[in-house]
Amino acid sequence: MSKDHTTADVAFIKALAELLNANDLTEISVKREYGDHDALNVRVSKQAQLVSAPSPVALPAAAAPAAISASTPASTPVSDDPANLPGAVASPMVGTAYLSPEPGAEMFVKVGQQVSAGQTLLIIEAMKTMNQIPAPASGTVKRILVADGTPVEYGAPLMIIE
Repeated sequence: MSKDHTTADVAFIKALAELLNANDLTEISVKREYGDHDALNVRVSKQAQLVSAPSPVALPAAAAPAAISASTPASTPVSDDPANLPGAVASPMVGTAYLSPEPGAEMFVKVGQQVSAGQTLLIIEAMKTMNQIPAPASGTVKRILVADGTPVEYGAPLMIIE
């Protein structure tokens, strides 16, 4: 590989890293071919921090600490993974969760609200595309586990509907 390729490749890898951070991605993999028997395979990834701490995101705004201490018996562990709860709605993709159709608008659903199967619960933006996340079944929204505008990983719990 020539020195020209090396300089260009370093700039290319830096650009991929910036793209990764700017779009809240966790991994980018690219193969660049220069000709016969000359190619560059690049995989840029970062560790997702949401995986290690779903609990802080799971708490509703201001009232969360009082609600947990007042309504949770001492024998019930608070650290249970919300993804294992019945009625958990998991994220079908990696992206950014939005609880309303646009900034300043009313949320799609609120805690305590009845929802129908197929009703939009929230939007996940992935690669500049807004993806509506529908309710998998009818029920009552018991908990909203993500804050507006926060990144989510594939399989992360978004809401509890019972």
